[in-house]
Amino acid sequence: MLAVDRHEKILSILRQKRSIGLEALAEAVGVSASTVRRDLEQLEPAGEVQRTHGGAIYVGERAATGKPYAFDHRLNYNLDAKKKIARAARDLVSPGQTILIDGGTTTFYFAQELASEPMQIVTNSLPIAQHFHADENVELILTGGLAYPRYGVLLGPMAEQTISLIHTQTLFIAVAGVADGWLYNQNQLLVQAEQHMIKQSQHVVLLCDSAKFGQQALSKLCQLDEVDIIVTDTAPAAADRKMIEAAGCRLIVAE
Repeated sequence: MLAVDRHEKILSILRQKRSIGLEALAEAVGVSASTVRRDLEQLEPAGEVQRTHGGAIYVGERAATGKPYAFDHRLNYNLDAKKKIARAARDLVSPGQTILIDGGTTTFYFAQELASEPMQIVTNSLPIAQHFHADENVELILTGGLAYPRYGVLLGPMAEQTISLIHTQTLFIAVAGVADGWLYNQNQLLVQAEQHMIKQSQHVVLLCDSAKFGQQALSKLCQLDEVDIIVTDTAPAAADRKMIEAAGCRLIVAE
C-alpha cells in the first residue's frame, strides 16, 4: 500500500473512532506499528491528527474551530514530557507550604506528585480538587466560579474575587505558548484568572514542555519576566534560552 493510501485510511479510521491505540490502528491498516508511528508523525503537522502516548486522536474539528481538546483528551498528549516536568517541579515544594495550582494537564500531573504531603493547596481545577478531596494531609481551597468543562476549571468574577483574597507562596502555572518574551493562553477568561493568580503569589513557577516555546495563542497573559522559575522537559533552543536569560528566569530542565 502506498503511503498516501495508508494516510487516507488512517484518517478515515480516526474520523470514525475519534481515538485509537497504536496496535489497533496498525492492525486495522494492515501494517506494522512502526509504520503507523511514522505515518502519524507525517500526518500530525497537517492538524487533523494528534499523537498520544500509545495511539492517536482525531482533532480535525479543533483545526477548523480553534477550540482546544477536552481535558481528558489532552491528558495523554506529550505525556512523558508532562510527567518529567511534574517530578522535577515536585522538588520545589516543601511540607507546610501554601501553594496555588492553576488548571491544566501538566499541573494535574504535578498535583499527583504531591499526594499525602501536608500543605495548603488553592486551585481552580476541578480534576485537581477531585484528586485531593479525600487527602487528610491537604487543606484544599477551591476558588469557586463558573465551571468551564472543556478546560476542567472554574473561571469568571467569582473565581477572580476568591483569588484576590488569598496570598500564596508559590503559583504553579501552565500556558499554551511562550514567545517573544510573553506568555500566552487560549481563553480570555482563563487569562484573567491567571493574572489574578500571579498578582497574589510570591513566586511563579511555569511548567512548560519544550513544544510550547515559540508558540502563541489567543490572549497574552503576562511578560516572561514575571515568572521566577521555568521547568521544562528538554533544553530549549538557543534563541529560547537567550529569551529566558533576558527575562531573569531560573531554568530547570527535567532529567
